[in-house]
Parts: sequence; structure tokens; C-alpha cells
Amino acid sequence: MEQKLQGQVAIITGASSGIGAGCAKALAAAGVTIVVNHPVEATKAAAQAVLDEITAGGGKGMIYQCDVSKEDEVQRMFADTVKQYGVLDILINNAGLQRDSPFQEMTLEKWNFVIGVNLTGQFLCAREAIRIFLKQGIIQGRSRAAGKIICMSSVHEMIPWAGHANYAASKGGIMMLMKSIAQEFAPSKIRINAIGPGAIKTPINHSAWETPAAEKILLELIPYNRVGVVEDIGSAAVWLASDESDYITGQTIFVDGGMTLFPGFSTNG
Repeated sequence: MEQKLQGQVAIITGASSGIGAGCAKALAAAGVTIVVNHPVEATKAAAQAVLDEITAGGGKGMIYQCDVSKEDEVQRMFADTVKQYGVLDILINNAGLQRDSPFQEMTLEKWNFVIGVNLTGQFLCAREAIRIFLKQGIIQGRSRAAGKIICMSSVHEMIPWAGHANYAASKGGIMMLMKSIAQEFAPSKIRINAIGPGAIKTPINHSAWETPAAEKILLELIPYNRVGVVEDIGSAAVWLASDESDYITGQTIFVDGGMTLFPGFSTNG
């Protein structure tokens, strides 16, 4: 891969597995030094495995344990990153999870846990990144923007999802958070966009594609007739972080094989 982001530094939250790990590897291949965030001690080995793969390919970075729903931990992670590398160029706000339940049975704990990580976590991380970007400004020869934030959303920022109200609400919230701060900080040359993955083969949705029968059902929702992989998201993230997308801000790029095209209407509804 062309190293179009050579020498830049990125924090990628929830990067020990799935889409976050895929983005970490893709950005590292493009020349980025990666802070591989993971939430708890139990995920440290997985985060280290991602970093080991990056360094084996000639990349650089470090792992960092931080629960993105905790303000003090987020502030420490961003401060330590700048202390270590002197600069921050990119935030990929990826950490997210599900705690599914029929709505009438959903507990407040399940609601708050998902909103806390998926939405509040993105608020806390974006706020720290923007504080840094405003302070450092545009660094000539590094990027045309003062900083880039990519919020990991979902097709469910626009597609309702019964039985997943907390998750869908968090993704709808991410969309308006992203657009609002993109509007606010565009004059400061801070670009903020989102990626809306569709069905991507990750541990979080393994049951939806693990067997041929399950995958066949899933493919009925995907006009392009394949389930996505994390490399699809990583490639989009590299492009959104690069100067090639410099005139794009406040947008969600859906990487979904056409899932948001309402495929049920392809045969006249």
C-alpha cells in the first residue's frame, strides 16, 4: 500500500479485534504510527497481537488500555499519546459493543452500558482530540487538515433494528454528534466524518455468517451479494484520513454492499 499517511499518528479505539484491528493494520500499512487502544486487562494480549503484526510489517505503535466511557482514562490516553509522539493527527472513534434485548425487557444497565461506550465514549475521545488539534493547528507538510476524526457508525444510524434499540440509538446519536462537531470545527480545518459499516465479518456478529445457511439469509439483505470484511473498512478509513478526501467533512460513508438501498424493494416491494 502507498504510504500516503507517512509519519502521522493515530489513536484507534477498540483496536484489539474486529473493525478496529482492521483499521489499525490498514493505517499502519499507510505509514501511520498506531495507538492500539483496548478496554481492559483481558484484552491486552489481543491488542499486543495486533501491534506485533503491525511491527512485523515494519510499522510502529504502542498498546494502551483505556475504557473510553471513563473521562479520566480518556484524558490520560490522549495526554500520554502526545507526550510519547509529540503530535496527534487522526482519531478513529471505533470502540463499540452490543447488549441486545427485547425492548420491554431491556434493563437500564444494558441501555447505559451501550450508550456509555458507543456514544459517550465517542464524545469523550472526540473532545480530547479536538482540543489537541486546535492547539497544534495545521502542520505544514503533514496534512492539509489540522486533524481528522473518523467516527465508526453503522447502517443502523438510518435502518431501525428491532431488539437492538440501545445499539441503534447509539449509532443515530453518533451521526448527529459527528455532523454537529463537523459543522462547528470545519472553520478550524478539522475534518470529521463517519463510516457506516454494513454486515462485516467480525466476532461481534459471528453467528450471522458462521454457517452457509446463516450467510445465505444475511446475503438477502446485501445487493452486492457478499459479506464485508474488515479490510473494506480499513481501506475507507485510510482514504478518509488522507488529503485525497480533504474536501469531505460531516458525511457518513456507508460501506455496506448496498444494504442501505432497501433491497426489499428491488422486486417492486
